[in-house]
Amino acid sequence: MTWELFGSASRQLAQEIADSGYRPDLILSIARGGLFVAGALGYALDVKNLHVMNVEFYTGVDQRLDLPVMLPPVPSAVDLSGAKVLVADDVADTGATLKLVRDFCADHVDEVRCAVVYEKPHSEVKCEYVWRHTDRWINFPWSTEPPVVRREHQVLDA
Repeated sequence: MTWELFGSASRQLAQEIADSGYRPDLILSIARGGLFVAGALGYALDVKNLHVMNVEFYTGVDQRLDLPVMLPPVPSAVDLSGAKVLVADDVADTGATLKLVRDFCADHVDEVRCAVVYEKPHSEVKCEYVWRHTDRWINFPWSTEPPVVRREHQVLDA
């Protein structure tokens, strides 16, 4: 995927959300790939209230932990209380990360829906808004180049 294609994809995804009549009060991005999606959707849907949830699952190309792990800081349930939340991520692969975030929100919000650029057929979460379905590995423009600085064994304390 190129930056130009991402621009078109995010705009089409925003149009799909707008056409459905869903008006989120806030967009909750799943860092890191969801940050780009949430920002683009925030501008397109005129939603300024963006939150971030840091979840670690992928450790490399098609390599992941056994279970996704929420990293601090975790959004306050008070900040989400009674809101219509749109969870944004770049891809629903296994769906485990989206499920973790959606389930975290479910008890605190008025309504939660998910939007992704790509959804894979084996995802355990079927998102309400999807730009494209695929079973292939996706190379996003923000993750195709190696890091400028490689941080070995990076661990965040809870």
